[in-house]
Amino acid sequence: MKSFDQLLNESVERHGHLCAGQVIGVRMAMLGCRLVGIEDPKDATYAKKLIVFVEIDRCATDAIESVTGCRMGKRTLKFKDFGINAATFLNLDTHRAFRIVSTERSRELCKDFAPTGVDPKRQQIEGYKSMPDELLFDVRQVQVSLGEWDMPGPPRRHSVCTRCGQMVRDGKEFKVGDETLCGPCSGESYFYPAGAGNSVESETLVGEA
Repeated sequence: MKSFDQLLNESVERHGHLCAGQVIGVRMAMLGCRLVGIEDPKDATYAKKLIVFVEIDRCATDAIESVTGCRMGKRTLKFKDFGINAATFLNLDTHRAFRIVSTERSRELCKDFAPTGVDPKRQQIEGYKSMPDELLFDVRQVQVSLGEWDMPGPPRRHSVCTRCGQMVRDGKEFKVGDETLCGPCSGESYFYPAGAGNSVESETLVGEA
């Protein structure tokens, strides 16, 4: 695996700017790969052998994607929207998995690992760069439930929604009575028909004229 500085530079180039989340994400990815025994996740030897579950859609996730090469399009990056700055790394060959969480205490500890006289943003970045793993992260070995429909590779099943005719892949259809339904037809939807008079409280509706 490349050095931390090399990986951070690559991640920042992809992400667009340097921030504390980039530092945390790069270090989290490097530690996760070491723990599950993957030396270089982008080496062809490990193609589709590493799966990463990320729990937040923030800067650190971009860094994890950059370091590991895991992608949603490859089905090797999974998103669980828990709002936690955490990721779980799973080696499909050995079934070893570790969940790594960025600690809240590390935010206060940054000043102890950064040069004096720098602004708070820079202090956080520099502190996260040099802080020991055991202070920056909480690490726990875990077991991951990964169904056959979530594995990398081509779709293993195709179903057709009996209401709208939409093709649904990878076992993501819903069984409602005698019907096979896609997510929107089953009521599991994130959008609403424009102008339908839906009342949605505490949500921002995007796309309305």
